[in-house]
Amino acid sequence: MNNELLHQLALTLVPNIGDVQAKILIQHFGEVSAIFKAKTSALEKIEGIGTVRAKSIKEFDDFHIAEKEQEFIEKYKIKTFFLTDKDYPKRLLNCYDSPTLLFYKGIADLNASKIVAIVGTRTNTEYGKQFTEKLVKDLSEQNITIISGLAFGIDAMAHKAALKHGLPTVGVVGHGLDKIYPSENSSLAKEMIKAEGGILSEFFSGTKPDKHNFPLRNRIVAGISDATVVVETNIKGGSMITGNLANAYNRDVFAVPGRTTDTKSSGCNHLIKYNKAILLTDADELLELMGWKEKSKTKTKKQKELFIELTPEEKQVVQLLQAKETVSIDEINLSSGLSSSTIAAAILNLELQNIVASLPGKMYKLL
Repeated sequence: MNNELLHQLALTLVPNIGDVQAKILIQHFGEVSAIFKAKTSALEKIEGIGTVRAKSIKEFDDFHIAEKEQEFIEKYKIKTFFLTDKDYPKRLLNCYDSPTLLFYKGIADLNASKIVAIVGTRTNTEYGKQFTEKLVKDLSEQNITIISGLAFGIDAMAHKAALKHGLPTVGVVGHGLDKIYPSENSSLAKEMIKAEGGILSEFFSGTKPDKHNFPLRNRIVAGISDATVVVETNIKGGSMITGNLANAYNRDVFAVPGRTTDTKSSGCNHLIKYNKAILLTDADELLELMGWKEKSKTKTKKQKELFIELTPEEKQVVQLLQAKETVSIDEINLSSGLSSSTIAAAILNLELQNIVASLPGKMYKLL
């Protein structure tokens, strides 16, 4: 067995050690196996761990559960993404409560350049159905990955529309990968995997789709995406959790407006009213606001002429922006190796020279 994976699985089982504490421990020790080998006194001294959590780690003896899960992973060829793995979804890494370990069945790239989550009520109207299908159809002109929760209603419609129009689609579930909930969507899940999409979870096999798992699932949907589109939801719907989380993660949130008398649209209208979401009427608006529309060749030529007088730091930022249509501030920080203050100064100068434009969600593009 893979000893490091065994310890990664075990870390998620330790009482009192959540995703935030796991990050602290990994940053301190590097390898997970070193956490379990560390002395109690060394663990206690780590800020955010303390005596109680150190004791939980040293007294942990449920490695047999981790061994059983590792057997399941190997038997069914499940991919795992730990916080330190190169293929771990980078957008999620920028969330303070990103899952310590993810389980994945599929091949869709979770670090694709453009990822959009589409969520909504399980009991949609015809209006919601038509909007979802048209939105995905119009987004299919771009290489966009569609994320949703594989639930009844809007979620399933978003997945089906993505399959129909040739877009990769990933379902994030609130249970283990040994089952699909609702069971009626089992064939849809298989089709998604077959069509180079995937099913993603943070839960061990055997984990039931309990109610408290779904807000946890929703944070993955919100955190793994560049933008979240809420199609229909009432004001207490689960999609409101996703929308609010995406907003808290500094992601772009879009909501489809509806009639003020329609409870299915009350949540969307609320998000728009309180400036937590941008009013969305079509795919073109989303593409425009996300900076995903094609840049003209004339502008590209003009940019190259302007870049001659840039500082080394500004040139480095520009080179990162040339590689993609849009780049987040987090990605610039990670890729450049420069300090946050240096990057901020470079971006400001580039904006003043009309070379770079800022977009919603701390994204940047070349003009």
